[in-house]
Amino acid sequence: MSRLLAFLGALAICAGAAAQRHLEVGVSTGVTHYYGDLGNIDGPVQWNSSRPGMQLTFRDFLNNKKRYVTRSLTTEARISWFRIGYDETAPIKDLEVKDLKNYKRGLSFRNDLVGASGHLVLNAYREPYTPLFQQRFFMYFHIGVGIYHGRPKADLFRGDVDPANRYYFWEDGTVRDAPRYTPGANVIQRDGKYETDLYEWLTEGGAGTGETGGGQRFSPWHVGIPMGAGLRVMATRKLSIGLEYCYLMFMTDMLDDVSDRYSTYEEIDATYTSLRDQTLARYISDPTGWGTNGEIGIITSPRGNPGLLDSFSYFSLEVSYKFKRSPARRSYMSL
Repeated sequence: MSRLLAFLGALAICAGAAAQRHLEVGVSTGVTHYYGDLGNIDGPVQWNSSRPGMQLTFRDFLNNKKRYVTRSLTTEARISWFRIGYDETAPIKDLEVKDLKNYKRGLSFRNDLVGASGHLVLNAYREPYTPLFQQRFFMYFHIGVGIYHGRPKADLFRGDVDPANRYYFWEDGTVRDAPRYTPGANVIQRDGKYETDLYEWLTEGGAGTGETGGGQRFSPWHVGIPMGAGLRVMATRKLSIGLEYCYLMFMTDMLDDVSDRYSTYEEIDATYTSLRDQTLARYISDPTGWGTNGEIGIITSPRGNPGLLDSFSYFSLEVSYKFKRSPARRSYMSL
């Protein structure tokens, strides 16, 4: 996390330096939609995966030495917070539990991604030599690269991570405090606290197994490629409001901690020495108990699709303000 703070500090210094000439600062809020290995809806978009997001954008337009009114190609830097997640045991309106295609797999996660990115922006101005505030609105397109920090977590316990506090998922869609078919088992509510760091447990087989005391150690740093388009309206000479759709494609399949196959019980037992940790690892890897029988097989082994990289979209509303450059170097670019 210290590396990220240092990077953001350097970005802020650069933004401050840019403000001596020309700087536009935008604040946006919106919703994310996750695309990955989890889902109960047939189709490319899991509409019930909506989560919040925010961005702070610094736009520093290119130099205008010949005093043209504006230039279409610009750059920008963004500081972002995105929350993505999905829960395959969550109910969907107008659908029976039996119709949720991945209910019995029952995987879930939440990942808060904080990061920074740099973008190349193409402003599609309608009139290149007309001041922006007179054009009122224009479209823009951007593509860039960013680095984001985030660890997927899950709500799998009421309180501390302990076998006595685990949830039990029943076929009728309820969550109870005892194994299925136990007489008198009480229906309970999940506490909404994402206490389980999935990167700390051997949730999947393969690399990293057999290392005593822990499972796979995935890096919490993720490289993403944001690309998008939007429409910006000039409310005044300095103030603008914009709508934007951005798609963020990542170079990893582990934003959701689901990629390949379940850990076998043999791999788990070789990794953890205590019976308590072995029990916890089996549950965290397969929360419902329906996903795997602990052996490699055609039906009970696959957990995800390693050929499908994780991504998400961000649809947002932004308000931005332009800070003019020094009056001694007046330019129409500040309009």
